[in-house]
Amino acid sequence: MTRKKHKVLIIKLGYSETLIPEIGNSCSLGDVMRSTVVLHLFKDDHVTWLTDAAAVPLLEGNSYIDRILVFDLLTVLQLEEERFDKVINLEKVPGICAMVNRISAWSHSGFRFDPETGRAEAYEMAHEALAVATREDFKKLNDKNWAEVLFDMLGATWNGESFILGYQPKSTPVFDVGFNTNVGPLLPVKAWPEEYWHELEMKLTGDFSVSYQQHLNNLIGYIEWINSCKMLVTSDSLGLYLGIALGKKVLALFGPTSEIDQSPHPNLRFVKPELARDCIPCLKKHCDYDDPCMRYISTDQVLAVIHEWLPGE
Repeated sequence: MTRKKHKVLIIKLGYSETLIPEIGNSCSLGDVMRSTVVLHLFKDDHVTWLTDAAAVPLLEGNSYIDRILVFDLLTVLQLEEERFDKVINLEKVPGICAMVNRISAWSHSGFRFDPETGRAEAYEMAHEALAVATREDFKKLNDKNWAEVLFDMLGATWNGESFILGYQPKSTPVFDVGFNTNVGPLLPVKAWPEEYWHELEMKLTGDFSVSYQQHLNNLIGYIEWINSCKMLVTSDSLGLYLGIALGKKVLALFGPTSEIDQSPHPNLRFVKPELARDCIPCLKKHCDYDDPCMRYISTDQVLAVIHEWLPGE
């Protein structure tokens, strides 16, 4: 058996999205999923991934991950005594960054803890990522997608690599269009209004079979549901990344978040609000207007793309 080159620890729990400022106490599954793109850089290494228990099904079965550790006190104590060649921290939570400072490794990448300020700061090559995440002026000017920024943090060049899902679904496509309606709690303004989904369903009736999002409390069941659809209509959420990883056509609705963050992919198309507001994308939890920008994505916009992309089906 060939010995793998280096011992690598990747820390991505999903408590802080790498390129936006918000920090929460629940796991952003989409953030964990899209971070798997960095695994392409370590396919010949022994990789340990530290994550939240909720994200484990996204990582299990991934051939590029040798060990998955769930974040808890005992795991922290273990990691503080273990040695690695490289530690990559993609979390901006100060407490996690403080833990990273105590893990022995030849090199550290990503985010660290500053004992003077008590805040997360950047290791070498991660200053751009931190600026994009924490400074609105940098975020507005950023023209790099998520994968490019992550690869830059690691001193590498992104060449079109995509997310990696280990789980192999057993379902087969039975629906033409899946409606991925839910969004996570971090940015609820990303949601398309409920009545728009029902209006779109009515307009599709007779031409396409439709299925609404299923298995909200069962990640494996959710993956199976996505795999049962030929196309997914979704907001900026976990479903977008799973759909791409599963080879589905993904039509993504973007308003308060930036589509520039998304890695270009032949199976990914965007629909944006027909609205001129300087605040778009605002990246805020709550809209400053009584009529959020997502209300300005019409069902006819979405319908046109579906008819173009699934002709005669």
